[in-house]
Amino acid sequence: MALVALLVAEAMNLLDATIVQVAGPVIHDDLGGAVAAIPWFSAAYTLAFALGLLVAARLGDIAGRRRVFRIGVAAFAVTSLACALAPGTGVLIGMRAAQGLAAALIIPQTLGLIRAMFDGDELSKALGAIGPVMGLSAVLGPVLGGVLTHADVLGSSWRAVFLVNLPLAAVVLALVPRLREDRAPVRPRLDLLGTALAMAGTALLVVPLAAGTGVPGAGAWAAAGLGALVLAGFVAHQRRAAAAGRTPLVEPSLLRGRAFPSALATSTLFFAVMNGVMITVVLQLELGLGRGPLTAGLTLLPWSAGLAVGSGAAGSRLVPRYGGARVLVAGLVVLAAGLAAAALAHRAVPAGDYPLGLPFALALAGLGVGLFTAPFFTLALRPVSDQEAGSAAGLLNAVQQLGGTLGVAVVGGVYLTAADALPALGTAAALLAATAPAAWAMLARPRTRN
Repeated sequence: MALVALLVAEAMNLLDATIVQVAGPVIHDDLGGAVAAIPWFSAAYTLAFALGLLVAARLGDIAGRRRVFRIGVAAFAVTSLACALAPGTGVLIGMRAAQGLAAALIIPQTLGLIRAMFDGDELSKALGAIGPVMGLSAVLGPVLGGVLTHADVLGSSWRAVFLVNLPLAAVVLALVPRLREDRAPVRPRLDLLGTALAMAGTALLVVPLAAGTGVPGAGAWAAAGLGALVLAGFVAHQRRAAAAGRTPLVEPSLLRGRAFPSALATSTLFFAVMNGVMITVVLQLELGLGRGPLTAGLTLLPWSAGLAVGSGAAGSRLVPRYGGARVLVAGLVVLAAGLAAAALAHRAVPAGDYPLGLPFALALAGLGVGLFTAPFFTLALRPVSDQEAGSAAGLLNAVQQLGGTLGVAVVGGVYLTAADALPALGTAAALLAATAPAAWAMLARPRTRN
């Protein structure tokens, strides 16, 4: 039952990251406000989640993982209720950010608690259960969002997508006493200055680029440049902290060489494509074609199914036979073919008609996503030492969420500016093209000198 609590908590986060996308246009119709706010119903959550991940794992080391996990689940329930009761767009976006911070407290603790409670074969089985739960959550998220919003249970409409978290959180909190408390053997100190620099730099880099619609203006690029300088200061601070014998927030050695920094860039770009395509499909169907959230959710089902099939096939057969690098590259190629097929599906029908070929194109694109993601994290962590593994995993998770934020806001913003799916899909294709050289730099092994 302890494992059930951890898996349900993982599922809550994954569901919440996708379930709201489908409900976004309905939320806007009800609450009003600028149409540009629609992508931020999702992006506020993923951005806050990414920023919180930078420090949440360290809080578990300091205060105890079970304690931080319990606080995170309780906060997630409270903020979910606040989202459901939000009277306006600004309040909802603010509560979504708070909900993302709560999720950040939960997720880094789950792996540590599993490792503390299980050994040997039981540990392998427990870790192996995470994959199917993630896959099922990815499949159910968009469909559940469409079903709940369309059903309008007791007049709840879109608010039901947040209320569904309450019974899940209640189950997890009831099972928390079965979890074993666990913390780092030597309590580290929290790097407050490093945390502030990382959060400020990331926010300055991401938010201005994602806040508007279409091509970012000069002010956004200036803020992003300032954010890059702040992050450079963060790296220098981490190096000084490590040299002085203090515990840095991020292991500075991770940023030497090109392999792991290239993995961070690959993750950011790829997940921007993934989330950008999903929000484009939802906006085009609901705003452009006037279809409801149920149609949008069902249209995304082949995408999720393709992702699950691709991931399962890659992990069980393709990677062992052909190697992770080849499968990852194949995933990029298949995803590119899926994006091209989606563009053709839109061009093949008169304006205002449902693109009948779109579900098949999304199934192909989802298959590419699954083929890529299955070997990616293993390959990204290949050059990382045991001492660096925890910090590296946290960074990869954080930039994944940042990439998702950029994809939803930037690609979604392009759609809202053009009111056409083709420019948005073209933007996603350009981001995918930029992913290729980053992936090549990640996969290329350093030359050895004679």
